[in-house]
Amino acid sequence: MSVKKLGFGLMRLPAVDEADKSKVDVERVCHLADRFLAEGFTYFDTAACYHSGNSEQAFREAVAKRYPREAYTITDKLSLFMLKEASEMPGFFEKQLENCGVEYFDYYLLHSLDEGAAKQAEEWGAFDFMLEKKAKGLVKHVGFSFHDKAEVLDKILTRHPEMEYVQLQLNYADWEDSEVQSRKCYEVCVKYGKPVLVMEPIKGGMLANVPAEAEVLLKGARPEMSVASWAIRFAASQENVFMVLSGMSDEQQVEDNLSYMKDFAPLSDEEKDLVAKSAAIIKSKEKVPCTGCRYCTDGCPMKIAIPDYFKLLNRISMFGEGQLASAKSIYKDRTEKEGHGKASDCVGCRQCEEHCPQHLPITEYLEEAAKTFE
Repeated sequence: MSVKKLGFGLMRLPAVDEADKSKVDVERVCHLADRFLAEGFTYFDTAACYHSGNSEQAFREAVAKRYPREAYTITDKLSLFMLKEASEMPGFFEKQLENCGVEYFDYYLLHSLDEGAAKQAEEWGAFDFMLEKKAKGLVKHVGFSFHDKAEVLDKILTRHPEMEYVQLQLNYADWEDSEVQSRKCYEVCVKYGKPVLVMEPIKGGMLANVPAEAEVLLKGARPEMSVASWAIRFAASQENVFMVLSGMSDEQQVEDNLSYMKDFAPLSDEEKDLVAKSAAIIKSKEKVPCTGCRYCTDGCPMKIAIPDYFKLLNRISMFGEGQLASAKSIYKDRTEKEGHGKASDCVGCRQCEEHCPQHLPITEYLEEAAKTFE
């Protein structure tokens, strides 16, 4: 495992044309990778679905073709949600090796497990499939990325002790979040002795643009450091974390990350206190105190994804109007691609409010969601 804790996430890369971001600017990716490797970092992370399906090929051109195999480590993922049946797994894996230009993966993980996806992985024999690849030397380490509650993670690790590591969404804003459960999931990994690979340390860029009060707090303590640096250092400071992924898509992001991670210093007690205060400020901006229990969705005649829409309202209230466009895009996916009812489809039956443990005025919040996203 790499000594340095910063990994290069290849999800969103610089594009040749801003109007069509699917085509990767390989020349710039080469430059970014060169700077990353020059400072002694080695860990790259990709997936077949990243950057409109062009991430693996970009890695091949920027890194695999230009550096000896021992100069880098590469992680890829078995994305079952891209496949229709189990028989497609071998071809999918071989295509990934070809796309990345390598003969083996240093790390290979089951992509985005929750309770349902874990069940699918077991039914398809995906855990055994990865172990077979490891036995043949085509994969060095096996694990999985995870998006669900801590109790689900506990069940998976109980059933699959052969998994060597877990990739978690871990950041200081989600550390005590009742839905993401960063801390609780982290503690499950510690319990089972599984090293943690961190994704979303900056919460999709949101922790680079915190509320003004939080920014004043952090910049006042360390004016020379970016707001985003606090989030990455928080993740890297956790003892059981062996790698923190950062999706780097331009020179400024790379240079900023390198500036404090090449000689990484964990957060001091005073800095931990400041991060906790920043998290509290962000939490105080929450518009809807929804815990994501989803009791409200049971029996909804219009099949409205109520907690998901409230989460989007909170995203804007906590991190600003700059989040509106992405929130609208997510809302569109939920309603059009996934088939959930729109907020405006609410018929006012109020059975959701009867089921809500927080006694929230759900219908009123749905009206606001409709005004905001439709």
